[in-house]
Amino acid sequence: MTPTLDSALRNKPSLTTEKGFGRARAILLAARALLASEGYAGLSMRRVAQDAGMSLSNVQHYYGNKEQLLEALLLTTMDEFQAKMDRIAVAMAGRPQVERFLTTIDMFLDEITEPVTHAIFFEIWALASRHPFASSLMGRMMGRERKAVYGLIRGLNPAIGDDEAMQRAILIVAQVEGLMLFRLDRHARPEQFAAVRASVHKVLLSLATVP
Repeated sequence: MTPTLDSALRNKPSLTTEKGFGRARAILLAARALLASEGYAGLSMRRVAQDAGMSLSNVQHYYGNKEQLLEALLLTTMDEFQAKMDRIAVAMAGRPQVERFLTTIDMFLDEITEPVTHAIFFEIWALASRHPFASSLMGRMMGRERKAVYGLIRGLNPAIGDDEAMQRAILIVAQVEGLMLFRLDRHARPEQFAAVRASVHKVLLSLATVP
């Protein structure tokens, strides 16, 4: 999966030139890979500069310190996830609600089983216990997921009340995110992944639709 940072970066007022945009993007890509492989402890400005092929002062020009770099990285991660949910909503417009629901669940599964994204999410979860910004961001990210799933549940079964639909959305998001603990590998163990995916479809669709 190729990271897509473009839309999030282009919203930064300071990145008005293609050169500036390209450098900021290179910095975040290097930081993403480093965070995934070395964790927060291994995420240093100097190492990011080295991996991005630029000077430390150049990196600091765009992101003054490690905290600012982490903030930008986590924000772009959240924006990318939201963009994927938005694309599904557009692509599935007019299609059966069941298809839209399962497509969204599949996107969640793809995200948590992609190696770099999987490692980053684990790191964010760990950071959220001691880093205020990471905690706030994780809360916002989970909130977006719950809201998206809530809307899908209401579309599948309008008879379910608001409070009940939100409770089910919380359970669905928790179950999908919890699968990260099992480190599913859809490439190395495709049969196992397919079996889990089929079970997830059955269980979550039932949870979303049962009266």
